[in-house]
Amino acid sequence: MSKKEVEEKELKVSFFSKKEYTCPVCREVFHKEELLSGGGRLIAGTLTLELHRLYEPSVKYGKVYPLIYQAVVCPECWFASMEADFDQLPPVGIERAMLDQARRKADTRLLFPHVDFTEPRGLAEGAASQYLVLRCYGFYDTKHISPTIKQGLTSLRTAWIFDDLDKSFPGQHYDWLATLFRKKAQYFYNEALIREQSGIEAMSGLKFYGPDLDKNYAYEGMLYLCAYLRYKYGPSHNAEERKSSLEDARRIIAKLFGMGRKSKDKPGAFLDLVRKLYDTINKELGTAADA
Repeated sequence: MSKKEVEEKELKVSFFSKKEYTCPVCREVFHKEELLSGGGRLIAGTLTLELHRLYEPSVKYGKVYPLIYQAVVCPECWFASMEADFDQLPPVGIERAMLDQARRKADTRLLFPHVDFTEPRGLAEGAASQYLVLRCYGFYDTKHISPTIKQGLTSLRTAWIFDDLDKSFPGQHYDWLATLFRKKAQYFYNEALIREQSGIEAMSGLKFYGPDLDKNYAYEGMLYLCAYLRYKYGPSHNAEERKSSLEDARRIIAKLFGMGRKSKDKPGAFLDLVRKLYDTINKELGTAADA
């Protein structure tokens, strides 16, 4: 191996794994791109209010975006899901995904005309892959997979990648798309909670609540995001609807105060975010009552 080849290998941030995936829809066999770990590729930065871990660019590798490698996407028919569910699509879902193939490709290309899932992924492929996961979870049943909360999580991840696209390519309306997908996340997170509480769809199919990749904030993190997203992206134009929505968000947050003390799954930084959100909602509700 030449010196140039060694240097190029050392600078790689991803690779195509040897593991073979077989698409449940079109039976295409392919390999998934994976993020290389270690070597200073990921330098952890701050945690956002959405429990999103930001990363600092490294001198050697530049900016690295772990989320763009997560979705499993068939490069032929563009069926996509989280890895654990890729081979769990029921027969009726396979049929629906087959019928949807041309349309999901066309819809995706409206935003990203040149995406190619046979090549190493960039931000465009990352955002497109998460959008396809969001779309394709509509083909799963609700018995074991818990598709609704996964659609919420995927909507949020899609928004985060659009944030990165907006920073890299400002003025292309990626910020508007990021807000759109946050609103979708607000709907799916709260719809998933409603479905669980009514017994329609349990969340037992979600083993890792994330929402990001570095830490699992478990069920409590899901509740926090239900409330936070409702506060940020719920009803805002009608005063009565806004008040009712905030009261629901406050009730959700109040449950977190009864779920124990600081723990491995609930570090102090997370509990601080919970308290701040609770105080912020209380303040707005108090202002509304005084108006």
